[in-house]
Amino acid sequence: MLTTIGDSLREAFFMFWETLWAIVLGFALSGAVQAFVSRGQMQRVMGDHRPAAVVRGSLLGMASSSCSYAASALAKSLFKRGADFTTAMVFMFASTNLVVELGIVLWLLLGWQFALAEFVGGAIMIILLTVVLPRVVRPSDIDDARARLQRDDADETALDESAQKDAHSLRHRLRQPGRWADAAGYTISDLTMLRREIVIGFVVAGFVAVGIPIAFWNAVFLHGHGALTVIENAIVGPFVALISFVCSVGNVPLAAALWHDGSAFGGVVAFVFADLISLPLLLIYRKLYGARLTLRLVAAFWLVMSVAGLLTELVFRGAGLIPHGRPAMVAPDRFAWNYTTILNIVFLVIFAGIYWLHRNKRRFGGGQDFARDPVCGMQVEKQNPGATLHTEDGTVYFCSDHCKEHYRAEAKT
Repeated sequence: MLTTIGDSLREAFFMFWETLWAIVLGFALSGAVQAFVSRGQMQRVMGDHRPAAVVRGSLLGMASSSCSYAASALAKSLFKRGADFTTAMVFMFASTNLVVELGIVLWLLLGWQFALAEFVGGAIMIILLTVVLPRVVRPSDIDDARARLQRDDADETALDESAQKDAHSLRHRLRQPGRWADAAGYTISDLTMLRREIVIGFVVAGFVAVGIPIAFWNAVFLHGHGALTVIENAIVGPFVALISFVCSVGNVPLAAALWHDGSAFGGVVAFVFADLISLPLLLIYRKLYGARLTLRLVAAFWLVMSVAGLLTELVFRGAGLIPHGRPAMVAPDRFAWNYTTILNIVFLVIFAGIYWLHRNKRRFGGGQDFARDPVCGMQVEKQNPGATLHTEDGTVYFCSDHCKEHYRAEAKT
């Protein structure tokens, strides 16, 4: 038992070491995009689910890459203030699945084929969602959900004020030192927010890769049954995501372990896409939109994720892009003086610089329009929060209702 625990933790650490520089790079890019791309004008271009609006929603989602909780909160806010429901859900899917940091980590742990599959399959998934969701969700349910959301205590004018405030051109914003300080703030806060998911993801993946026998996964994922194997694996992949409680970048190490232990290509892809139906998020959807609409969302999301994984496998199989072998181990079992070590050192130095800029952001004029979520540590725009709570000491800002309810529960105890 002790040997298994030790080997699992070692596997988890070296998976993390293999991807450390990519995590820093991905979150740094994400922080820069969030600081320089205006969110206040998003709602204006997401008023319907015609192709042009869906494309804009997808691109804005990619630019607003975030964890699943924050993505669901922003999608809720956009929908509440007038964005089309389907396009808001497309935005949410893109902001967690069509992002740079996810692609880089996929490349390092699983290979370039999986990184490419993220974007090819992500595009397929968004097309499917645009077609399926309006046919599954009834207009009356959408109207009820919007009315339900408009009864809460969020500031209805927040997005309009934010749009006016961010009316400057991108070139102008790039010349502002305070924006760069805010970008550093986004990077640090996003890492802080996702630290638990990342740690859990790597630790669970280490135990899955080392401690769980192949026979277990052979029972979960069919093997050797041709087309039935591909279909069953694509259906089961989202179920594993639902019960794993791991979202965003944190589920990539577990995906690597699933691939290592025999899951089909499409099953792994469907699992990666399914971070938006983990059990905690389903409870959030129920609170935001009601039980009836949540059940329809789960059915539509699961169908879209599974079919996207299946179609991605068929496309890649037809193009001869599915990897032929599976690695003997997910990550190396010892340190080596190679490009990974060099890049990790370089990006640790860069991270130190980002952290210094974050700590000194006031000197550069940054941080004035932001607050820190006291629960998860995320940097929240005061003009566009996921949720707020008015107390005797002032207004508390949160990235999502999930964090707000957690804060309330802690305050009661």
